[in-house]
Amino acid sequence: VHFVQAALEPGAEVLLSLDWERRFDHMQQHSGQHLITAIAEQMFGFKTTSWELGRQRSVIELDTPSMTAEQVEALERSVNEKIRERVPVMVRELAADDPEIETVRSRGLPDDHAGPVRVVDIEGIDSNMCCGTHVSNLSDLQVIKLLGTEKGKKNKINLVFLAGNRVLKSIEQSHSTEKALTSLLKNGPGEHVEAVKRLQSSVKLLQKNNLNLLRDIAVLIARDFKSKPVQSQLFVLHRKEGDSEFMNIIANEIGTEETLLFLTVGDEKEAGLFLLAGPVEAVENLGPRVAELLGGKGAGKRGRFQGKATKMSRRGEVQALLQEFISHGSPEA
Repeated sequence: VHFVQAALEPGAEVLLSLDWERRFDHMQQHSGQHLITAIAEQMFGFKTTSWELGRQRSVIELDTPSMTAEQVEALERSVNEKIRERVPVMVRELAADDPEIETVRSRGLPDDHAGPVRVVDIEGIDSNMCCGTHVSNLSDLQVIKLLGTEKGKKNKINLVFLAGNRVLKSIEQSHSTEKALTSLLKNGPGEHVEAVKRLQSSVKLLQKNNLNLLRDIAVLIARDFKSKPVQSQLFVLHRKEGDSEFMNIIANEIGTEETLLFLTVGDEKEAGLFLLAGPVEAVENLGPRVAELLGGKGAGKRGRFQGKATKMSRRGEVQALLQEFISHGSPEA
């Protein structure tokens, strides 16, 4: 569909400008889909029920609950053989009442269809009703790469593929990634997977050790507070690398029957987590106010109110609110 500023006279010559790289890409993917669809049905009886032309990759929905890796490999080999055979692709129009239409692959014409029917033929392989743009010879597809299958709708699978220049772009992208990983991991491409596995194992161990250390620190912080001769009614603490468990351990160790605790973890000036713990009535009264001041949301029960905050820089205002509550028995209005 082309939108013009004024009506055109029938038969008038016009100059049309289009994005040829995009158009040719669509031609390659569309003709590639026709070829894959035809060969998949011939080889395995898998019918195509729909397909999607994506920006990076395309997907064909096949009416089969599964497709083996061996079948995918055989299909890829067969479609590329047809490309090497340089099979012509032709477009023709048939009258709507032409009996030959019955031999053409189709999901049926719309009830309101009028005029000739456009048919795209891949010589000796497929005839299909289609209104899309196509290459004139399978050699223009260059190559087709099947990327495997994904789970589709009930009793169907999605076959993912690349055709033509998209295969070259994919290889270039993969090669760039491979070079970057080689530089980062300090080994060859064949060792990348094992190197990443080792790194993952190391990270898991470090995370476990870090969690254990945080737990120990939380217990020590609580014990230090409880060991003081005179305990404050308000305990405030912020730790950047903490988490919800860290805050709850401190609250458990200190006890919240008499002490009001305001604990925060995360970025000091941006986002993080908070916990308000203490006497039930005080927490129910103050919790929503604390969340509001911190620009966050939270919920609580039985003397604990916790949630996420977006304005950790306002911790001082929260502390002032809590101090006011302790001094006067109610927060300043």
